Amino acid sequence: MKIIYAIVSADDGNRVTDVLNDHHYSVTRLATTGGFLKKGNATLMIGTQDEKVDYAIELIRETCGKRQKISCDMPSPSIGSMAGNYMTMPVSVETGGATIFVTDVERFEKF
Repeated sequence: MKIIYAIVSADDGNRVTDVLNDHHYSVTRLATTGGFLKKGNATLMIGTQDEKVDYAIELIRETCGKRQKISCDMPSPSIGSMAGNYMTMPVSVETGGATIFVTDVERFEKF
């Protein structure tokens, strides 16, 4: 038995959970925060049999693959200006996708 930890954007969390549930995977969803933009994430914990891990990961990939870029203004020191003066620079960042960890389950009980 394995447990899959999938960290997806909060925007994708419900959709991924629904798709996994539709394919008979049990999912526990935790609201988490992190990453470059400190945006909300959903951390999904999916317990499954070893032979079903690859299919679960494929479902996650199809549901929340990287898909768009957003632009945010990052502070950048202004060249030739006094210390403390900053101008902003647009930076493009891909959104979507998932970070996935798969680990062995030493013991599993359900009651």
